[in-house]
Amino acid sequence: MQSVKITSVVAAPLFGASPKGGWSSEIKPEDSVHALIAVHTDAGVTGHGSVFSDGRLVQAAIDVLRPLFEGENALDPERVAEKLNQNSFWMGRGGTLTHAISGIDIALWDILGKVTAQPVGRLLGGIYRQRVQPYCSLLMQEPAPLADTLRAMHESGFRAFKIGWGPFGRALDTKLDEAIVRAAREAIGPGAKLFVDAGASDAHWPHGLKWALRTAEMLDDYDAGWFEEPLRPDAIDDYRELRRASPVPIAGGEVLTRRQTFLPWLARGALDIVQPDVTKVGGISEQRRIAWLADDFGVKYVGHGWNTAVGLAADLQLAAAMPLTDLVEFIGGSPYVDDITTEPPTLDPEGYLPIPMTPGLGVNLDRERLARYTPDPELLFSDERR
Repeated sequence: MQSVKITSVVAAPLFGASPKGGWSSEIKPEDSVHALIAVHTDAGVTGHGSVFSDGRLVQAAIDVLRPLFEGENALDPERVAEKLNQNSFWMGRGGTLTHAISGIDIALWDILGKVTAQPVGRLLGGIYRQRVQPYCSLLMQEPAPLADTLRAMHESGFRAFKIGWGPFGRALDTKLDEAIVRAAREAIGPGAKLFVDAGASDAHWPHGLKWALRTAEMLDDYDAGWFEEPLRPDAIDDYRELRRASPVPIAGGEVLTRRQTFLPWLARGALDIVQPDVTKVGGISEQRRIAWLADDFGVKYVGHGWNTAVGLAADLQLAAAMPLTDLVEFIGGSPYVDDITTEPPTLDPEGYLPIPMTPGLGVNLDRERLARYTPDPELLFSDERR
């Protein structure tokens, strides 16, 4: 096939089981913070994507972008995504439109893989690995309940964990901060990986560089693999100083979008680990460019993946295609990851996730399961215009 034309793009908001995020203005189960995208084509091939945004905003963005994508060749994901970016600058760069373009781009790569009968990772340049270790991403709690949750996840097979947000830093109690981390380390044992996410992109984060420096020293005592979002997301100079002084690696970047925004963070040495989110940053096309740019600067790329099974599938394909990406984020206990596909993600005996080598993203949505979380799941499977 030389051309597969886009006939429609639709969004399906997910709600009813939205997991808590530990935010100051907490997510409610009925809130929409994620939406799935379907790109339908005249060849009868449909691709799926994921967007980290309220479904109503995603649908509005699709309506705005429609004149730019209708009739376009779905086999040109990077060209089409860049067309959408270039022709929407005047409406603001990096917000809802960029988030929606992310989902469209992911879906276009899914289509390209299905049409060429190749996994997306191979289309991105080649397969470095066919499995990758997921770190189970969990909301921080008081020490005792957090330890119970971590032990249960460890028993289910996970061997890497990230704890974040919740009372950490927000309770203004450094002893509690340490008690949380100590409880986590004791629960998972010395052999498991532990990462800590302060979540300083939350509203009115109360701490600055000195708190982050002291906390980094504490985290080193518990063999933390990285300290994520320890400072407000625009404090690039403080991030540079923290990275130089911290005994543990410094990670961040989940709220940044578009590759151009990441360049000063990489060039100025503000991060040890960069964490763009494929469902926000501009999609697979943009994420790949950021990941390789980070590699050129000697900065490790590990995608932020607090999203859906489709977003996880995109992260897995990117992990396959990047030489040094040895981890993916796996939000623990979210039905939007565990309960919307025909074959939910399953750990192997060593706690790794296999990376699908089937065409496209290698994930198939389940109509019946999706009906629990979106009012019209059929939109994702059939083009009403045909």
